[in-house]
Amino acid sequence: MDAQGRGRAENIDPADQWVLNPHTGDYELRLDPSAGQSNVPGPRRSARTATAPRRRSPAPGHDRHSPEVPVQRRHRHPDDLPPGRRRPRPGSGRSRGKKIALWICGILAFLVLAAGVGAYLYWDHLNDNITGIDDDGAGTGGFSKDRPINVLLIGTDKRTGKGNSGYGDSGSAGHADTTILLHVSKDRSNATALSIPRDMITDIPTCPTKQDDGSTKDIPGTRSTRFNESLGQNGRTPSCTMRTVNKITGLEIDHFMMADFNAVKTLSSAVGGVPVCVAKDIDDPKSHLKLSKGKHTIEGDDALAYVRTRYSVGTGGDLSRIELQQQFLSSLMRKMKSNDTLTSPKKLLGLADAATSALTVDSQIADLNRLKDLGLELGKADLKNISFTTVPVVDNTDGATVLLNDAKAGPLFSMLQADQSLTETKKKRKAAQQARLKGPKADASEVRVNVYNGSHTQGAAGTTLTWLQNEQGVLKASQLGNAPDKQARTTLEYAPDQADEARRLAQIMGLPGSAMKPGKSERNSQGLPAMTLILGADFKEAGTPISAPTKVPDGVQKVEADKAVCAK
Repeated sequence: MDAQGRGRAENIDPADQWVLNPHTGDYELRLDPSAGQSNVPGPRRSARTATAPRRRSPAPGHDRHSPEVPVQRRHRHPDDLPPGRRRPRPGSGRSRGKKIALWICGILAFLVLAAGVGAYLYWDHLNDNITGIDDDGAGTGGFSKDRPINVLLIGTDKRTGKGNSGYGDSGSAGHADTTILLHVSKDRSNATALSIPRDMITDIPTCPTKQDDGSTKDIPGTRSTRFNESLGQNGRTPSCTMRTVNKITGLEIDHFMMADFNAVKTLSSAVGGVPVCVAKDIDDPKSHLKLSKGKHTIEGDDALAYVRTRYSVGTGGDLSRIELQQQFLSSLMRKMKSNDTLTSPKKLLGLADAATSALTVDSQIADLNRLKDLGLELGKADLKNISFTTVPVVDNTDGATVLLNDAKAGPLFSMLQADQSLTETKKKRKAAQQARLKGPKADASEVRVNVYNGSHTQGAAGTTLTWLQNEQGVLKASQLGNAPDKQARTTLEYAPDQADEARRLAQIMGLPGSAMKPGKSERNSQGLPAMTLILGADFKEAGTPISAPTKVPDGVQKVEADKAVCAK
């Protein structure tokens, strides 16, 4: 039985089992209220001294879970440890790192579930930090562990918070100034962070939005306007930005996270500064940034100035600033996952506090448990498999805005819709999937398949059945209506002895190897074995190949999260 189990067995509140030793600054485990010393040492705690005072039980009505109860632990250098204390073992940060939940928000947010002394006391404090608002039905209703996750990260330029009124229009309601769509693959092996230019001309749809009195108001849409007006203007909330991004990319969004200027300041300071590199001297009076050529570690106001500068980098426009922000985020992520951070309880708790305080999230995840679960899923992707990219655009004739580059944006969106990585980390897996298409193929007249509609196109299964039978000679196909659930990608499941039939149907339908799912067969209306074809959201129409590009179009800007580069 563990320590907490023993506490429960003796009707002792777990909060009363950990006491602070004022001589060492550490919490210690007391298993019995009358015992003078614990026989069970906790992690990184010294044995309790005989002179250490016991903590009194809280007075009636006192909330032992209030944030005032825990005392900040002193972070000591290993050389300062008292006699008898063991130094941390090299590499011990790896196991602690497994308990880290990582995500990005506007600039980036990082939630830590710290397993240690007083963590349960700190929980309520972190939970109270979180601000949640309704997504007005713009989201999917919540992420799921068995499918890809799409989170919209919004950095607003609203000048709230201490020291921020001097940046531009202090009276602005705020815009979607920095917007990143974070797509994490179904298998959590990779992620793509897609930046959306704030000055891109697009159509903002009509947005049903909940009002303070509980009623819902339809905020009229706007045609051919800047993307950043999808938030803050005319009473628009983050749910309207979600609807706009869905309209642009075709990707369904599970959640949003929004942060203001203070998020950059607090998070960069919580990790002890973010390493950056500039290829030339920067002196930008508008963002208040002054940096000499070379490497620097920045935090607080300097970090905010860095992500807001644009006139001193690249071409001096917003696209250059987006690239700079992506480089900053990549560096911040590397710092967060470094041993310097993962082995520092002070930094971990500081990050948890800063992240939860900086976030406004949709009500589906406005709870620390739910937010922690999401963070654990998002944090599974390795840094080397995370890519930042930007929606491809072309200059508009006015010189101040940009337009969507359909020729390059279309294939990029198709890759994300098909859950394909922008990194080269899954070559072996892709090769194995493509191998399923190679081999003997049955005659079309021998292909037996049940067709289901899991797409958003009404009647898709029926039109596909007619096309297969009348134009492709697949006479043994059956149409069995709608699939139990909608799905993003078309799949074809088949038994081992149906591989020849599967290869023929894949050729006819234009299916990629990733759509092929070796498994088992089901029965058709005649009781005979049949494959299962479920049409997904990637289905366009019968006769149009269901395959996404496997390579990012030439000229699409990309930043790898695991690589440090100098801003030019």
